[in-house]
Amino acid sequence: MLHKFPISKLTLALLTLPLASLTHAAGLDRSGQDVSAFLQDGTYAEAVYTYVDADVSGVDNSGNKTGDIAEGYDFFRYGVKTDVNDRFSVGVLYDEPWGASAKYRGDNNFTGVANMTGAGAIQKIAQQAIANTENKIETVQGLQSSQNPQGLDAVVYNTALAGLNSTLDSYKELAAAPSLEKYNGIINQTNETLTNTEATLGAIGQSLSPEVLATAQQLLQSNKSDAATSENARDAVANLLSIDGATNVEVRSNNLSVIGGAKFGANNEFQVYGGPVAQRLKADVRLKGDAYKQAAGYTAHISPDIDYGYLIGVSYSKPEIALKAALTYRSEIEHSLTVAESFPALAIVGQNPEAFSNFKVKTPDSFNFDFQTGINPTTLATAKIRYVPWSDFSIVPPLYNKASNLPLVNYSDDQWQVELGLGKRLADNLAVSGSVGWDSGAGDPTSSLGPIEGYYSVGLGAKYDLTKNWAVSAGGKYLWFGDAKGSLPSREVVSNFKDNDGYIVGVKLSYQDK
Repeated sequence: MLHKFPISKLTLALLTLPLASLTHAAGLDRSGQDVSAFLQDGTYAEAVYTYVDADVSGVDNSGNKTGDIAEGYDFFRYGVKTDVNDRFSVGVLYDEPWGASAKYRGDNNFTGVANMTGAGAIQKIAQQAIANTENKIETVQGLQSSQNPQGLDAVVYNTALAGLNSTLDSYKELAAAPSLEKYNGIINQTNETLTNTEATLGAIGQSLSPEVLATAQQLLQSNKSDAATSENARDAVANLLSIDGATNVEVRSNNLSVIGGAKFGANNEFQVYGGPVAQRLKADVRLKGDAYKQAAGYTAHISPDIDYGYLIGVSYSKPEIALKAALTYRSEIEHSLTVAESFPALAIVGQNPEAFSNFKVKTPDSFNFDFQTGINPTTLATAKIRYVPWSDFSIVPPLYNKASNLPLVNYSDDQWQVELGLGKRLADNLAVSGSVGWDSGAGDPTSSLGPIEGYYSVGLGAKYDLTKNWAVSAGGKYLWFGDAKGSLPSREVVSNFKDNDGYIVGVKLSYQDK
């Protein structure tokens, strides 16, 4: 006959909160993908509410404060399971595994109009115009030398060269001190000159030699084409310099897991379990300010998509010492997403800055190991380990990738999480617990949209039995975040974040009938 430790009431106290997950702690990990509800005895149901708040602030490369970029967020977890008989169990779990919520504040390189980026774009346009105008001057001088024009023909050549040299000087001034006002001035002067030149050629054309007239008309058409291109580029720069606001990102996901389990062994101490997982994913991204350079003003709206994966696991229990161990694997889930993108800087080089397209994102697979054992009749020890290979994950929207040849988001390292806990039953209907945790993060430098490099945590929880079947649990965790450098997808460091922290609080209502 088996004799159980009378400490089963401790288990839920230790599991008051999910596996110490926090958005940006590593990659997009949020809920920890806990399956403990399915591993409870008998018929069991739970509803968990979690709220996360963090202070994540730093400075950009210019020393400007970023403000607290971490948006507080909450999420829910639900679970229900029942034993069909002594061997078979079924259950359904809901959680929100992946997510991000961040917004920059204040006056820094991640907010406001990208003035430096706009000035850089104007400077690049001016440099291209200088090279183009110098080529035209060289061509006209060559034709002048070969044709050796006289009289009015010579006047036409000299006038054309004087105009080109004047344009060259204007663009050199613009390159040295780029501004939209100067750029507008050059365009207005160019258009006026083109209008006057066309009228003049119409009036004196019959007095010119055929060769000189043909050359003049070709040069006029070339200048008209260049002027139209310059106006389009000017309009694109003006649009870029009109984009205000702050960098922010919002990623949301929802998981529904349907699980079946079968026990085996002499005392049903082993169990294998698994089932399909439906996952919904959506996101919005806005990049603002000079930190993002040519990507300033970029936006992406990723419409919700539902795709499917699976989970499998194996568990072992030894009730006489309150021992339970479980290893759970969740598969990758490949989403076929629709995204509406805007990359304003593309219009400066004459490309379409808007795109509505499809692309794929694979949310990562993961491994969770959960362990508990009784130490004495009133004390329970627990351990949790989680691994997520974030180095295999990336988000690559088509237009962003076309413009930059880079992913929008990726990570350099994989994530490890470890949490150790201890629970104590104080009375028949009251238990308390404490925990310490560590998260490795997913690499440093890390994304500027989530500049945290892991954390250390401490937590406290309590469970109170309302009746024989109903219980309420509550708890909290305090987190010390690792210092991190925020970077662009190119790995260029654009910010520095130090000495940040946060907290998690949660409450759970549970029902159990063994």
